[in-house]
Amino acid sequence: MDRTERFYRIEQTLRNQKSVRLDDFIRDMGISQATFKRDIEYMRDRLNVPIFWDRETRGYFLSQETKKRTSPLPGLWFAADEIRALLTMKQVLEDMEPGILSRHVQPLFDRLCGLLEQGDDRIELQDRIRVFHVTRRKFELRHFEIICNCVLQRKQIKIVHYNRERDTTLERIISPQKLTFYRENWYVDAWCHLRESIRCFSIDSIESAFTLNEKAIDIKEDTMREHFSKGYGIFSGQKLQWATLKFEPKRAKWVRNEIWHPEQRQSNEPDGSLLLEVPYSDDREILMDILRHGTAVEVLNPPNLRKRTIDAIREMSHMYV
Repeated sequence: MDRTERFYRIEQTLRNQKSVRLDDFIRDMGISQATFKRDIEYMRDRLNVPIFWDRETRGYFLSQETKKRTSPLPGLWFAADEIRALLTMKQVLEDMEPGILSRHVQPLFDRLCGLLEQGDDRIELQDRIRVFHVTRRKFELRHFEIICNCVLQRKQIKIVHYNRERDTTLERIISPQKLTFYRENWYVDAWCHLRESIRCFSIDSIESAFTLNEKAIDIKEDTMREHFSKGYGIFSGQKLQWATLKFEPKRAKWVRNEIWHPEQRQSNEPDGSLLLEVPYSDDREILMDILRHGTAVEVLNPPNLRKRTIDAIREMSHMYV
């Protein structure tokens, strides 16, 4: 029985009985007297469990008032391996930029760390887990905090958004719906009051953000899911097409286990190559992934995506002539 389970057992035993003797605890849990006393001291001092000693019965007890309340050990139903999993999640949050989300859940993780024996696991996580971030873009932290708060508080935001393709800026009012962390970058899914439709904005493209007093319009979850899950990647649209990609046999061994889209279709060719069919509504992101695979993939359909790929390859080849 590990330390977390002992805490839970002690608390539950005290709740179910009027008074419990030291010898009964030691016998039932198979621990030494010194270990039990350390557990009791820790529960009192660190977990704020009001455990008392009765000289007459020579036993430990909880007051009736405490028993009427909910457990003084919130979250203690986590087993040790579950706590380690949560602390692993914390490590990932800390390595994710910015660190605002990890700050919000820090009190919970501090309690969880205290439940692990001697704190050794916390050290192990820092030493044994590495998270690498590639192609992460920088942005104003204050913009992220404003947007994050408005998502949670359901407030509208006035933003100045920079469009990289057109090299223009435009002021908009948006009703933020969700924050999305995708491919090392943060996005806000929102209702755009200017375009009167759902839009996705990269936060690093937002040059200014101001909180408005107006309540944000709430878009139904089904509507949001349908809008963003139809096509490939972060970009969306109403006109859906299907890309058919043929991967050569060696690369197929890797791609066969990849999920490009929940509704993708796969089929194996006699020569070991793979046919992958993926729905998309905007070809920008899928084109980047196609080019990433180089000569290991061929675009079979649709013709417009095949032409876009050929044009991109030609433009690239001219740079090296």
